[in-house]
Amino acid sequence: MDPITLVILIIAGAVGFYMAWSIGANDVANSMATSVGSKAITFRQAVVIAGVLNILGAVFVGTHVTETVKSGIIKIGDITIDPNVLILGFFASLLAAAIWVTLSTWKEMPISTTHSIIGALVGFGLIQLGVNSIDWEKLGFVASSWVLSPVVGCIIAFFVFKLIVKLIFAKEEPVHSAKIVGPFIIGATAFLITAALLLKTDLSLKLSIDENYPVIFSIATIVLVIVIITSLFLLRKIEAKGLEDYVTVEGIFGKLQVITACYMAFSHGANDVANAIGPVAGIVGIVESGAIGLTAEYSVPPWLLAVGGVGIAIGCLTWGRRVMRTVGGKITKLTHTRGFSVEFAAATTVLTASKLGLPVSTSHTVVGAVIGVGLARGLDAVDTRVIKKIVISWVLTVPIAASTSAVIFIALRAMM
Repeated sequence: MDPITLVILIIAGAVGFYMAWSIGANDVANSMATSVGSKAITFRQAVVIAGVLNILGAVFVGTHVTETVKSGIIKIGDITIDPNVLILGFFASLLAAAIWVTLSTWKEMPISTTHSIIGALVGFGLIQLGVNSIDWEKLGFVASSWVLSPVVGCIIAFFVFKLIVKLIFAKEEPVHSAKIVGPFIIGATAFLITAALLLKTDLSLKLSIDENYPVIFSIATIVLVIVIITSLFLLRKIEAKGLEDYVTVEGIFGKLQVITACYMAFSHGANDVANAIGPVAGIVGIVESGAIGLTAEYSVPPWLLAVGGVGIAIGCLTWGRRVMRTVGGKITKLTHTRGFSVEFAAATTVLTASKLGLPVSTSHTVVGAVIGVGLARGLDAVDTRVIKKIVISWVLTVPIAASTSAVIFIALRAMM
């Protein structure tokens, strides 16, 4: 390997690591915030869970990035472009996205790292390839998630929490009600997580789509039944009297939150590490082949995905508290039942939307769900000033990432 190629790969790895660090500090911290905010787990436990499961999700699930320009926002397929210029575009896009995520984390604002990358790619595309290179329809489709994600998450979380209150807390004997209703809630959670992991990890023996979903549904249903029966047996041993009833019920949902937090961490490793490492894999592919090859499937080395997973873990450890403070405590006060409602709503929304091909952001969904459980207790339970700041940061993400990417790309191109 010649020295120039080695330098390019080292720089690419460093920028990818920086982006992974940014994802850990903002996006992963965002998804773990409700568990920390409700005190289901401590910050240190959240960091360990996020670190280990993100690395596992990255290495064992995120092994292939099917497109270099993953979102398809830039229509490069029919355009002739110098591979070296494309490498600069990827560098500029990754760096610009990471910078914006870092600034947002500094201001304790939860944003979508995926939208940051999309905005950065748009900036590069506009400068180098022109207005016609951007798929404006798809960009508008992605922008719709700014409304779709939080609204759907808010609605689901609102009704899930209301259902818990009605079926458990509103009863004269909450613990007794929890013993009856709880197993079905736990079973539904197990069904959701099982189905999500099977779909995400493609453990369906590479069956056709028509055969795939029935197999996954059947396995998830078996898990649901087993979990319900097991939960009925375990919960019947729980006893509480008087004022301890509510504490006992919250304790049950606190354990559920740990499970959903683990799923969210693994999911981020499977998906979001690819957001940081995907463009790096594209650069590696271009350097090795000397061609663009955007339609090819890049096999990402496990060590590169592990680097991304480690970057996410370090990001969550070093700066994760900032976003956790906002999502876990500043929007509304969270308890175990409220936190579970948020995580259940977020997981349900993201899973369903991904299967329907709808563009949703995990970050936006979690924030919307937190607002939903707050509204379930009345408007006064929600800090609208914090929500306003968050929404402004969402709206600014694409244009700021795009303009930053354009400036960086122009500077890099001038130095060639």
